[in-house]
Amino acid sequence: MADRAQPVRPGAGFAAAGLVALLVCGALAAVAWRAGGAAAPGPADWAALRFTLVQALVSAAVSLALAVPLARALARRRFPGRGLLVTLLGAPFLLPVIVAVLGLLTVFGRSGWVNAGLGLLGLPPVQIYGFHGVVLAHVFFNLPLATRLILQGWAEIPAERFRLAAQLGLGPAEIRRFLEWPMLRRIAPGAFAVIFGICLTSFAVALTLGGGPRATTVELAIYQAFQFDFDLGRAAFLACVQILLTLGAAALALRLSAGEGFGAGLDRTVQRWDAGAWHLRAADAALIVLAALFLVVPMAAVAARGAAGLAALPPSVWRAALTSLGVAALSLAVLALLALPMVAALAGGRHRWVDMAGLLGLAVSPLALGTGLFILLYPLADPAALALPVTALVNAAMALPFVLRILVPAARSVVADHGRLGAQLDMGRGPFFRLVLLPRLAPQLGFAAGLGMALSLGDLGVIALFANHEEATLPLQIYRLMGAYRMDAAAGASLLLMLLAFGAFWICDHKGRAHAVA
Repeated sequence: MADRAQPVRPGAGFAAAGLVALLVCGALAAVAWRAGGAAAPGPADWAALRFTLVQALVSAAVSLALAVPLARALARRRFPGRGLLVTLLGAPFLLPVIVAVLGLLTVFGRSGWVNAGLGLLGLPPVQIYGFHGVVLAHVFFNLPLATRLILQGWAEIPAERFRLAAQLGLGPAEIRRFLEWPMLRRIAPGAFAVIFGICLTSFAVALTLGGGPRATTVELAIYQAFQFDFDLGRAAFLACVQILLTLGAAALALRLSAGEGFGAGLDRTVQRWDAGAWHLRAADAALIVLAALFLVVPMAAVAARGAAGLAALPPSVWRAALTSLGVAALSLAVLALLALPMVAALAGGRHRWVDMAGLLGLAVSPLALGTGLFILLYPLADPAALALPVTALVNAAMALPFVLRILVPAARSVVADHGRLGAQLDMGRGPFFRLVLLPRLAPQLGFAAGLGMALSLGDLGVIALFANHEEATLPLQIYRLMGAYRMDAAAGASLLLMLLAFGAFWICDHKGRAHAVA
């Protein structure tokens, strides 16, 4: 009878997982097949590979080096607004890349605020295009992620360890040696590998701030092979290289994320007796203020610059906004059709291959997946005519791993708490799914839906391969405006995109929490 308490038949989850595996593996097979006839890689291809690896290594190292002292400051300080600041650390994950890039250009660009101040002081300007700009943008996006990962490690150190350290009279140096360094040795390598993998697949950053022989990533080289040469063989070869890079980074992250923690404590509030010196308080305050400014100022710059031109946006921007909303809605529908059966199957049992299929989106970059789909569709139909549905499909596949990580733990908890009662009431799988599981997953469903909408609205990847000059999503339209040096219009469109992304996330998350069932 307990079998009847499963939310739905696992077969639906197996079918959804099979479709995801078919999509990803079919695209990868097409890439591998087409790359077989490609010419040998040239100097430009090797240069793109070197730049990709170097910028990812430097970006991950800088992000982690800055995140450690920032996370330490947040871990040992309590102040009004701390919770809001920790929440703010998640904002760059939702912020569309093209919007963040425009904000960084407003602050650090040739005519930006920083260079204007340096000019008044008679100092040389900073350069944001090329290697420095790519690393700066990656640090902007990944410093918050690294900080939250390491801050979680600090939170896992039981309060009793700090209490014992205080009783033994240990100072800041001994605390770092005996408590913080073992935690960092366990957490930091995995965080580095995760950020390194993210920096390998940042197409939009390289597209807007990179370019040129010295600042071309592998993904940007794929785009150039499509747009400028239409060399499908070279694009497929580069996509194979990109796939190997992302698979290697994913395997490294999984390998380095394992490790033993400090054990359980008594859940007491952590008190830090080792950080009372005035110079430590001043240093922590300075780090927190500088980090908050680094995150807030670019977003505020977009808002300030875009507010004036928001009402005078050209019709093409509003059409692109409607297109983006349509693509995001379609992507959310596809995501729901794939995720809900897989969640139900994983909640009712341990089906490892379903879980692995859901993680495929982390192992393949969107541009590599788009390259495979382009190769598959090109002999059959005009890829440009299918740009929007293909973009929605890829966006759903890329968001699926995050959605499963949000929903599956909560779904397993619901089944563990209510599955036996559902079986005793002879409740079928369908009623259990509709009346028990879904209502109790409302907060997680709202959060996951908002995340999927925000990620899809801000995507600038596959659409750049497929779209023609007459059709564009809002991120692609912003990029075109920037390329035409219509920076005021681009700022207004960026503000609109930021409002749409954050607004969609807030509406979905709020609706989910409003329908929460105890």
